[in-house]
This record gives sequence, C-alpha cells and structure tokens, in this order.
Amino acid sequence: RKTKKHIKMVSKKQKRAQESIAGRLALVMKSGKSKLGYKTGLKSIRNGKAKLIVLSNNIPALRKSEIEYYGMLSKTPVYHFQGSNTDLGTACGKFFRVSMLSV
Repeated sequence: RKTKKHIKMVSKKQKRAQESIAGRLALVMKSGKSKLGYKTGLKSIRNGKAKLIVLSNNIPALRKSEIEYYGMLSKTPVYHFQGSNTDLGTACGKFFRVSMLSV
C-alpha cells in the first residue's frame, strides 16, 4: 500500500513571519525572562509578571480557552503560534515539546 504524504503549502509571507517569530523567540530564550509550560505560565499570569503568552496550535481546547480567559482578565496578549508543540519547542531551542510559553 502506498501512503499519501500531505504537503502543506506556505506562502513566502507566512514563512518570513514564522522565521521572524522564531528569531524573536530565540532572543527571548537567550534573555532568560521566559517560563515554559502550563503550570509556571499560569502562575506568572496570576502574579501579573507575564507580558505575552505564546500557545502552540495543538494545545487542548479546554486548556487553551482557560489560558485565553486568564489572559483577558490580566490584559495579557495571547499569541497563537502557527506550529505544533514540537515546533514551538524547537523554536525555543529546546529538545522537548512546549505547549505554552510566557514572556
């Protein structure tokens, strides 16, 4: 049996935007002023320390809506990363999956 590979076409503009975001994430990770993960991210939102929240596109729906709600209450912008948690982890320079990042 042959399996079909699904190739996702990405425009040049989208690719540049993703590269730009990946570059900025690398800078944030280098500065050390970020928290990886759901628990520590929620703590930083509750304490008012978070300036931006980055979510991967395959985070569970209930968790996503909860984080968006907390972000709305604390007036913290929520950015939806156009990639899976594996892609977000790679963009952060880590060798593990990252579903949420707070800056």
